[in-house]
Amino acid sequence: MELLDAHLMPAVDGVAYGLLLFVVAAGLSLAFGTAGVLNLSHGTLYAIGAYTGAELSDGTWGGLVLGLAAGTAAAALAGAGLSAATIPLARRGHLAQALLTFGIALVGGDLLIQLFGADELPVRVPEVLDTSVRLLGHRYPAYRLCFIVMAVLLAVSGTWVLTRTRVGAAVRASADDPQMLAATGHSPRAVHTGVLAAAGALAGAAGVLGAPIIGPGPGTSENVLMLSLVVVVLGGLRSLWATFFAAIAVGEVQTLGVSVLPELAPYLLFAAMAAVLVFRSRFAEPATVHGPQDPDPVARLRRFLTARLGTRRAAAATGPVRETAGGTGDAKSPAGPGGTREYGGTGRLGGFVRGAAWRQAAPLLILLVLLIALPGMLDSYSISLAGSALALGLLAVSVTVLTGYAGLPTLGQTAPFAVGAYATANLADAGWTVGPVQIVLSALAAAVFSAVTGPAVIRARGTTVLMITLAVGELTSAVINQFKSVTGGADGLVGFPSTQALWGGEGMTEESDLYNYALVVAVVAVAITLLVLRSPAGKLLTGTRGAEARMRASGHPVGRYLLVAHVCAGALAGVGGSLMVSVQQYLSPADVGFEIAAFALLAVVIGGTTSVIGALLGAGLIVFTRDWVAGSWPGHGPLLLGALFIAAVYLLPRGLAGLLGGPGRSGRAPDGPRTSASTPSAPPTAGKVSP
Repeated sequence: MELLDAHLMPAVDGVAYGLLLFVVAAGLSLAFGTAGVLNLSHGTLYAIGAYTGAELSDGTWGGLVLGLAAGTAAAALAGAGLSAATIPLARRGHLAQALLTFGIALVGGDLLIQLFGADELPVRVPEVLDTSVRLLGHRYPAYRLCFIVMAVLLAVSGTWVLTRTRVGAAVRASADDPQMLAATGHSPRAVHTGVLAAAGALAGAAGVLGAPIIGPGPGTSENVLMLSLVVVVLGGLRSLWATFFAAIAVGEVQTLGVSVLPELAPYLLFAAMAAVLVFRSRFAEPATVHGPQDPDPVARLRRFLTARLGTRRAAAATGPVRETAGGTGDAKSPAGPGGTREYGGTGRLGGFVRGAAWRQAAPLLILLVLLIALPGMLDSYSISLAGSALALGLLAVSVTVLTGYAGLPTLGQTAPFAVGAYATANLADAGWTVGPVQIVLSALAAAVFSAVTGPAVIRARGTTVLMITLAVGELTSAVINQFKSVTGGADGLVGFPSTQALWGGEGMTEESDLYNYALVVAVVAVAITLLVLRSPAGKLLTGTRGAEARMRASGHPVGRYLLVAHVCAGALAGVGGSLMVSVQQYLSPADVGFEIAAFALLAVVIGGTTSVIGALLGAGLIVFTRDWVAGSWPGHGPLLLGALFIAAVYLLPRGLAGLLGGPGRSGRAPDGPRTSASTPSAPPTAGKVSP
């Protein structure tokens, strides 16, 4: 009884907190489950309501009502604007939506700080609620009890509208059968806008009412978004009651769990989220394809290449042909059976192949020359930024391998990146300062980490992969904050010895030396990556992405291929983390957090999801915007990065590789279902690796 009495108030707090999360998560679930929008700016909608309510609060009932009306209306308008912004991306999958809404969140967060300031705003509630009451022998804030009642009323009224009214029927129909809805005379686009406006209104109302509980301030939107995602994942999208109980459970973990199990509380939420997602993916149907089925993807690829080769031979027929014998050939060949043809000179196949190879290698050589020349053209600060861009670029390349080639869009690749980074920092602190040793051991540690987490990822597809990898990344962040003896906690690590380029050398401290070291490591890592992607193993991986059902039907161990790709991408991310530590000579949790994961995914989208060099260029553009351009406009870094997110999603649907005529990305969105590569909308590109 004493234990129950001691934890009674935290348990009641958990109910209030859970109800707040339920109202917010109901809006997120409505946007995702009905409108099909993965809205990573939902926390910003909450912040709009919270800031508006706090600004209008004056300690009176009138101020509370005015703040509730204004905050709800402002968030609803923002939700309607979000609908207009996401409609053009409807056919591009959830990855584009996630990046766009994350960019909108960055812009919105910066604008809110400019309007309301960077400090947490105080919230004044009516005097009658600004007191405490007796609850089971304990004093408890009256406002929180009142909030429980208001949240229940919001939940009940929202459930009634959705399940018992014609408006709710139209909303449900828009999710189940939009064509039938249009046939009844309703506009699916209008319903889409209304749904996102209603989702924004729920978030705004929760922000106004929840401001005294989760006040408006730095980090509020990110905290609310992450917790809402956990609630939606645990509760699912089909049952409001399941979402309700999931929200209560999350609220209890956040309040009661901290007092009962303080050591485990930071891990419980995202561990539960990952477990639920993995459990659901285990019972999901394997990915299927549509359209004509080819029992052998290798045979299909061979027929495609034969057809292309025949076309090129026909085009080269106007030039002179020299026949030689002694190889394998066509019985109809002028050289006779067993003869081969050699093409040379202008317009011949040999020249064409050499020209194509040169066109593919030229960007690599040009980029390499520019990178080598950079130290002579830049100042010390810019050189250090270039080194950081190379480290982030390797992280982006690892995301390219998973997203563009394996078809596993990821928001958690910063986890092996962090493993490699902290491994290098601790190795240096222990006296292991030789660069190659740090690189190899860090890559090995990251590979082992990816091998452990890989089975939880490779079974899932699409948005589920994004959520699982997000949970893995957040769990890794929680471990970093908890294990201070290894990671330094929130303070990070600094003061460890500098890296030596080779055995017997001095520790590198000059920016130019560190940059040259990073460049050599990055060139070697990228070269190995390209060789693997161009090898038969890389072709099997792209075949797995484009025609998974066919690969399975022909006996290929698809799961094994994906696991190997996940492990290799993790090792590459670990190399990037090691480089980052060597270049920066310090390490903080912010260097390996969710924001960096989103940056890496954006770099991939900027470059083109199957372009390795494009990922490096995208990473350079992000570092240039975040650190160099933002340095000339202090305090507006998030605004500039958000604008970069939005511009990249709209203006570069196929990335820089698409602008240059490269494959960029296939006809299928990388986060969408795996479709047949033989459909007209997705011409076969398996086996072609973009540099």
